[in-house]
Amino acid sequence: MRDFDLTTLRLFVSVCEAGNIARAGEKANIVGSAISKRLAQLEHQVGTPLLVRKRHGVVPTAAGQTLLEHARGMLDSAARIERDMQNYVAGGRGQVRILASVSAMTESLADDVAAFLRRPAHRAIRVDMEERVSPEIVRGVREGLASLGVCWDATDHSGLHARPYRRDTLCVIVPQGHPLAARRKLRFAETLDYEHVSLPVNSAVQLMLQRHAAQLGRTVNHRVIVTNFEAALRVVNAGLAISLVPREVAQGPAEALGLRLVPLAEPWAERRFIVCYRDPPALSPAAQLLVDHLASQAPP
Repeated sequence: MRDFDLTTLRLFVSVCEAGNIARAGEKANIVGSAISKRLAQLEHQVGTPLLVRKRHGVVPTAAGQTLLEHARGMLDSAARIERDMQNYVAGGRGQVRILASVSAMTESLADDVAAFLRRPAHRAIRVDMEERVSPEIVRGVREGLASLGVCWDATDHSGLHARPYRRDTLCVIVPQGHPLAARRKLRFAETLDYEHVSLPVNSAVQLMLQRHAAQLGRTVNHRVIVTNFEAALRVVNAGLAISLVPREVAQGPAEALGLRLVPLAEPWAERRFIVCYRDPPALSPAAQLLVDHLASQAPP
């Protein structure tokens, strides 16, 4: 049997529901003779009469009633296919992979992505996130390992497009009773007399701290290296070292542990984050929607 033509099936359903070929033609803006020709071809295709002509219209035969049920199901499926494809075009479906720094992940990114996915129009979108240090984020986006990267804007992201995201502020965290705990603010040079607990030394912030220390003719003394801020706070709480961490991450946990946060009086203490990606035309509709959402969280 040949494939059924959806237009003909749609007209067949319309005729059955209207009970009249002329009225179905008016609804579809097609002359009745054209509909009659299509219905005759359909009856020839299935090999049995589908409609009984009455004085004031038509009614489906038993075979026509069976075909009517199937036709409605086929048309519903076709409509769902069309809606799903339109959702892909509009970004309502798809998968987006993000590489993000530990700061972005810990501070706000997870909450911002969750808010994005809670929107009814985005429920069919899947977002996968992986934590990386900033240089690896940029390299991963360049190499196509992820659609989007979220990192500090001081990272060399040449060759990529970027939009502003959120900001944070670095501060110095010390135990109560530490010589620096009574200070209202600190210069970075003053922290170099003490041992630090740091994130991986190849992370963007640690590379920056090493660079600024070198400009002062000093080095950062890394006593402990950890992979997350919670571990850094525990090391500080144990009195083993001090740390430079984002205030937005550390404030609540530090206060719970009785630690002291001292503002860092440096022009580079405020960090700006970006969402970076390859060519905009290469972004999927879902990825573009997510970029727009994250960029909307940037401060004015």
